[in-house]
Amino acid sequence: MDIDKQKDMLDELQNLLEQQILLVHQGNSTGERFEALSSRTDFLVWEIAEMKVLERDEMKDRRTQLKKSYDKLRLALTAQKDDVTDKLSQIRRGRKTIGTYRDNI
Repeated sequence: MDIDKQKDMLDELQNLLEQQILLVHQGNSTGERFEALSSRTDFLVWEIAEMKVLERDEMKDRRTQLKKSYDKLRLALTAQKDDVTDKLSQIRRGRKTIGTYRDNI
């Protein structure tokens, strides 16, 4: 595969990661759009890994850039997970309080 096609694949991967990060920041990491982006991302990653595109020396900067994007996505997903966990804890405490109140009436 020629170098331009490989660069296009890396550009698309970067774009997909940025779109996923944006969706996570908007709280939309569970919708169909996020799943479609994730599927396409997985396919591109597999294809890029098969061709060993990022192992080439001239792709060092791209490799670094993609790693930063993956790290941002991972951190955003972790933060969202922590937020959801906190909200679930609040809901459980609220349900427990309501149950206790109901039992004492």
